[in-house]
Amino acid sequence: MSYKNWVLIDDASQTAVENLTITEQGVTLVKKRLQAGVSAGVDVLEIDNGVLSLIILPTRGMGIWRGKCGTLPLQWQSPVHGPVHPAFVPIADGSGVGWLYGFDEWLVRCGLENNGSPQFNEQGQLIYPLHGRIANTPASRVEATVDSENGEMIIEGTVYESRLFSKRLELKTRYTFKAGETGFRLQDVVTNLSASPKEIVLLYHINTGLPLIQSGSRVVVPFEEMAPRTSAAADDLENWSVCNKGTPGVEEVVYFFNPAADANGDTEVLLINNTNDQAIRLGFNKKQLPLFSFWKSRLPGEDGFVTGIEPSVNFPNTTGFEHRQGRTVLLASKESRNFDLKFAFTLNREETANAEQHLLKNYPAVGTINKNPKAEWSE
Repeated sequence: MSYKNWVLIDDASQTAVENLTITEQGVTLVKKRLQAGVSAGVDVLEIDNGVLSLIILPTRGMGIWRGKCGTLPLQWQSPVHGPVHPAFVPIADGSGVGWLYGFDEWLVRCGLENNGSPQFNEQGQLIYPLHGRIANTPASRVEATVDSENGEMIIEGTVYESRLFSKRLELKTRYTFKAGETGFRLQDVVTNLSASPKEIVLLYHINTGLPLIQSGSRVVVPFEEMAPRTSAAADDLENWSVCNKGTPGVEEVVYFFNPAADANGDTEVLLINNTNDQAIRLGFNKKQLPLFSFWKSRLPGEDGFVTGIEPSVNFPNTTGFEHRQGRTVLLASKESRNFDLKFAFTLNREETANAEQHLLKNYPAVGTINKNPKAEWSE
């Protein structure tokens, strides 16, 4: 095998490449550091394989800020003007929702010690902030590798979520790209480096807005069971799969799912535009990520009109509630768990129709629909 490797960030040697351009195997990587506003100091990796381009953010937990596949933008219009350096995100804000000051990525991880709603103690003090800390933790090591035998460029990053007397968790992530492919692979490994067992949670928040998501855009989810998270979601249950027109002051809604999968645990979800000629195709494995959420922010575009497709190990309630329901993952000392996602993008009506037909053929289309929030699923 023939490999080339570039170390882009390494905290052990306190070195970082500020500007670099690599073109290998038909894939181009541009590494640079942003300089202005709340983005000052944010490292970005711009990947372009000729069809698909993505911006990965090592400074923000190796999330993906935005991208484009052909004419399909992978983004949403957040009121937050980012990407935001974690130094400007008040995670410990007493409201519990300081995380929202940095939220404008297309793909962001929520975890690892906690995710979902903020949790407070009996005195009203914040225990766990909204969606956890991993997305606002810079990577300690990032490298690019080219595998000329397979024609792939691989971006790998290592992020640590650690605190004395509390936790020592490691996230190793790998993005794999190939020239001309309308998709990519994401592979995460979470390891408990502590000498003691540790519970983790993880949710992938994949957020898309205008122009793919408009009134009439829809999601296709194969499921065994689903339920609205709140009474507001229950009130609009008949329209759960369809995106609404943005309206000022309208409450967000979330729907929870036990996904249907094949014998190997594989399943997928489609997010389709309102003209049925572009879609995001997300594949994951139920043995790794057993649950799924569909989130709709129904505000106008300038205020955050967006949908989230969210495979996860738990539902995004408080971590205490999820622990009591048995949905957190206990890792023994030095134990690891793998989480794999596959992304593909359809760029015309025929590709989109074929993707939907494949999903409906291989997975049950509809299971049990609960008309009201399910007690063991929603707090």
